[in-house]
Amino acid sequence: MDELRVVARYVVRHAEDVLPVFEQAVPGDPRPRAAIDAAWVFVNGAARTKLQRVASLDAHRAARAAPSEAARLAARSAGDAASAAYTHPLAQAGQVGHILRACASAARIGEMEAGGDPAVGAALLERSRQRATPVLVDVLCRYPPAADGGSRVARLMSALDRSLRRGADRPPAPTAASGPETRGKERTP
Repeated sequence: MDELRVVARYVVRHAEDVLPVFEQAVPGDPRPRAAIDAAWVFVNGAARTKLQRVASLDAHRAARAAPSEAARLAARSAGDAASAAYTHPLAQAGQVGHILRACASAARIGEMEAGGDPAVGAALLERSRQRATPVLVDVLCRYPPAADGGSRVARLMSALDRSLRRGADRPPAPTAASGPETRGKERTP
């Protein structure tokens, strides 16, 4: 559970970064914010429950109804944050998406907001790489690498995956987080 909390913390921080994109596009739809709140409940030490599952599904439904690609990616990132508590231990490449898709989506949103500038995406991926803890990288390395895929988000996710795995020669970290994080802490990239 401690490792899943590290994964969920990583994902929710990226989802929070882009939540305003959804909320500006679809004011009054609380589902992605509820998913982020559900993720923080888990990150801060509560048991994973139906709350995270339902909030995740609701945020993904909001994503399907979003009026733009950026709003869709932001809502999906929130759903991914809530579902991170349920990342499966089976070594399947698809599980990498639960860990890195919100990061890649945030980078893609940044690119779109900058008129399609890939340098912005690269800078945001670097920020994501720096946010990754040794525990997160250890969990990631238990899964097969992400495939490049056809979408820009898939390619960004694959690039981040490769970058994190290259840095996996860091010394091993303790398996537990240093303690529960409360909302508002660790806001630096």
